[in-house]
Amino acid sequence: MKRALITGVTGQDGSYLAEFLLEKGYRVFGMVRRSSTENFERIAHIRDNIELVQADLLDQLSLITVLREVEPDEVYNLAAMSFVPTSWSQPVLTAEFTALGVTRMLEAVRLVNEDTKFYQASSSEMFGKVKESPQNENTPFYPRSPYGVAKVYGHGITVNYRESYGIFGCSGILFNHESPRRGKEFVTRKISDGVARIKVGKAETLSLGNLDAERDWGFAGDYVKAMWLMLQQDEPDDYVVGTGVTHSVREFVRKAFDRVGLNWEDYVKVDTSLIRPAEVEHLRADASKARSRLGWKPDVSFDELVNMMVDADIERVSA
Repeated sequence: MKRALITGVTGQDGSYLAEFLLEKGYRVFGMVRRSSTENFERIAHIRDNIELVQADLLDQLSLITVLREVEPDEVYNLAAMSFVPTSWSQPVLTAEFTALGVTRMLEAVRLVNEDTKFYQASSSEMFGKVKESPQNENTPFYPRSPYGVAKVYGHGITVNYRESYGIFGCSGILFNHESPRRGKEFVTRKISDGVARIKVGKAETLSLGNLDAERDWGFAGDYVKAMWLMLQQDEPDDYVVGTGVTHSVREFVRKAFDRVGLNWEDYVKVDTSLIRPAEVEHLRADASKARSRLGWKPDVSFDELVNMMVDADIERVSA
């Protein structure tokens, strides 16, 4: 039985990945931080099937200890300070988790067992002010937020440990991927939750920032399969993962309101305070390498994703 350690197991991606690996017959360990309050909502349905271990990306010794105890075949480093707007108000903490945390985990792998396969969650936010479109593995990075800058470091240090120490380290440059488990602070979930509340009469308006920003949106459940596939290859490499199709925030909003039979323009208000200091206007993935080498492709369409999120939130707020 293969053993996998997932950092960020209580997050959106971590919960879907844990489900996926359990289905593959893995023994799954989820790394969690010591906290006075526990937020295991996303993994509640599989809580009895995974083993939680305590460690912290800010504490090198705890990572070494966990790797010695768990002895994983694969480590999936999904933990990060992941909400882009917060990275401006907490840039140093973002760097500690999202940049240096990767180094600490890689160093723990190097010290405990160099044969452990390592997956790093890179991000399309690294492309930022894009130099070309669509973006592939060779597109130059131009991050536009402290989060994006930290992700570039995490990506680069993974390449460095791969080339310096021979560690099987892969980075998945994942474009935006959403689900009903997405945090409500993220724009897609803010939209689906807002639409649901308006539909059932619990809210009257929805405030949003830049409606013109364009993203390549897919379903998180599809994307965790790509993470796993990367670590099953003969050689480690980096892969862009996305649908190759972009949609604007406005289009997401319109489709979400269409799902419940309402006209979005009657309810949405633009709040300029929600616009980023430095915006990322257009992201679109060229995932041809992942398609050809990994055999990966997304199964859930944009329309299906929007409907899935709106339906889930209506069911939740109606309960």
